[in-house]
Order: sequence, then C-alpha cells, then structure tokens
Amino acid sequence: MMSPVAAPALAVRAATVGASPVREILALTARPEVISFAGGLPAPELFDGAGLRAAYDRVLAEEPHRVLQYSTTEGDPALRAAVAQRLSARGLASSPDDLLITVGSQQALTLLSMALLEPGDVVLVEDPTYLAALQCFGFAGARVVPVPSDDSGIDPQALAELVVREQPKLLYVIPNFQNPTGRTLSAERRQAVAEVAARHGLWIVEDDPYGELRFDGEPEPWIASLEAAADRTVLLGSFSKIMAPGMRLGWLRAPALLRRACVIAKQAADLHSSTVDQAAAARYLADTDLDGHLGRVRDAYRERRDAMLAGLPGALPQGSSWNRPEGGMFLWVRLPDGMDATALLREAVARDVAYVPGAPFFAGPADRAALRMSFTTHTPGEIDEGLKRLAGVFAED
Repeated sequence: MMSPVAAPALAVRAATVGASPVREILALTARPEVISFAGGLPAPELFDGAGLRAAYDRVLAEEPHRVLQYSTTEGDPALRAAVAQRLSARGLASSPDDLLITVGSQQALTLLSMALLEPGDVVLVEDPTYLAALQCFGFAGARVVPVPSDDSGIDPQALAELVVREQPKLLYVIPNFQNPTGRTLSAERRQAVAEVAARHGLWIVEDDPYGELRFDGEPEPWIASLEAAADRTVLLGSFSKIMAPGMRLGWLRAPALLRRACVIAKQAADLHSSTVDQAAAARYLADTDLDGHLGRVRDAYRERRDAMLAGLPGALPQGSSWNRPEGGMFLWVRLPDGMDATALLREAVARDVAYVPGAPFFAGPADRAALRMSFTTHTPGEIDEGLKRLAGVFAED
C-alpha cells in the first residue's frame, strides 16, 4: 500500500501571524471569581435587551420573508440611512451611498487590507496600537511601522519624517479614546495628520468605535471631516460599543472608488452581513432613543472610570503612572522601570484579578512595564475589590 504524501503546508502568513495574546488571556480569566480588567467588553447589564428584543420581534413579525432572506452586499438601506443621519448630525455630511455595512469594524479592516495592500506595502500605526489591527495587516503581508506617539497620541512631525522615508500605503489611527491607551488626538494634531496625508499621498484609516463614549470635554472633529483629507480618509464605526457586540455590525465610510473595491471584497468574503441583525438594528434606531440610552451608559462608565482612578494610587507600586481618559473603555498604566507586566500577570490571575500586558500592542520594541486596564465591565465596588487584589500582587513582588 502506498504511503500517503503529506498535505501541502499552510500559507506563510498563517504560520507567521500569531494568535491574539489578549484572547488567550481572556480564556484564562473566564472563571467567575476573577475580576478582570483585561477584556475590552461593554457592561452586559447595560445592554438594552428589552429594546433590542422588541426590534427583533417587530421585524420578524412584520417582514419575515425579507429579513430571513439573502440581502445586498452594501447593507440594509434603512440601516445605512440611519448611520448616515447620525454622522451628518455630528458634523460629517454623509449619504447612505457613502456606506458599507460590515461584520463589525474588524471586518472593515480586513476588507480594506484586501482592497489596498500588496505584500510588502508599508502601513504606519500609532505606537502602541490595536492588537487585532496588527494581526490584520500581518495577514495581508504588510510591513507595519510604528510612529512615535506620546500622551497626546501620534506625533505629526515624526509621522511626516516616516512618510518620506518609508513611502507607506496607509496610516491606521484610532483618534478617540484609543485602544489600548485611552488617548485622544487633539484637533491640531488631526489637522496636521490630514495635511501630511494630502502632501505625500497616502490613505488614512480612521477607526472610531469609542467616539460616542465621551464623558468629559468636547468632541474633536473626525479627520474624515477635514478638507485636506476628505478624499483619502476611510472612517470606520461599530455598533458593538453602543448597541451590542453580539450583533457583529459595523460600517465603513469611504470615497467611492475604494468603497466599491471593499464591496467586491465583501462579496468574496461573506456575500453580506446578517439580514435579520441589520433589520433589527435599523428598527431599533427608528423606535428607540439611542442617545438617551448612551447617556445612561456614559454616566455608568464615568463612575467606573473615576472609581478606578481613585483606587490606582493604593493599588500600584510607587513610581507608577497612568492617564485619565476623557471617555472610552481603557486607561494606560506604566509600572516603574524594570517591572514586567507580562511576568506579573500569572500572579495576578492566581489572585483572581487580571489586566492586559501592554507589550503585544507595540509594533516595534515593546514597553514591558506597560499594561492596559478596562474599567467598563465591573461596578465601582467590584473595581475597588479588584484593585485590592492587584495591590497584593505588587506587595508580594
């Protein structure tokens, strides 16, 4: 009998792009007794379950033949119209035809990578940046180059120098309450970024899943709304943080040529996003006061952020530093020099508390002393208890 020949090897990209360490950490912290500051999860008790159920009930009762059928790739017209209306009301004039509905904003990143990137193309990112974006660009075969960033976000002067040197295809930026740092890019820096892109000819991918979760201060303009970059900026948004992540709905707003390429890429990927979920989301937006719901969410998140900020001085070792985000879900901590947040995580989990080490979020050399903490998932009382457990980790160290 002939011996079977081994199956062909995996694609190089499948062998070189690693699994998300954040996802692996979440698996370790799934025990109910763990108070986890690790996951970027909305607070489940704040989901509008009743309102969403009513929306699903209504579309299934009124239009079952439509909402259970295949749909168009571009997305539910009513949902695109609702998103366009919300964008226009917030200062970015938009029409439904400007939009493509996606399976969360994560799929939008994948579609853009398919439409824009060739192996070896350079992508510039903030340093640190969203881990799943690094994975996405890695699968596309791009060379990811970090742009020096500080407490105010990406450094426009460093960006300009890197654009000249590296000739990138695109810049990926999260300007509002960035993941992982919680930083917000100022209006002045947004304008500078737009001008660099216009002057040197590159795309900007502006990822904004957290922008509607502002607790303090005034909103900054989208880069997509600035004249210098309007023809080269792709704006991504998501319903995951403002409605429910389990619905897996997001959207992409892009100039026509690029949007059309993304539509074709989506046809190849999944034909279209879930018809019934899109219809329910559109119905929910028509029947419910989403802004009122978000006001309650923001109030709760502000209280939780403040509880974490109040407890950090007693929980972290002397010499630690952290920021005070004006919204979003995260704050960024730096332990004293010489401490390793990854090495300390095992002891933290043993004490039934968790965070995410900062190292995986860096495209370049990692800051081993950095870590990300999410304040949204637990009540102020639970946050206080979790920080007491965390203090024990550092006291032992």
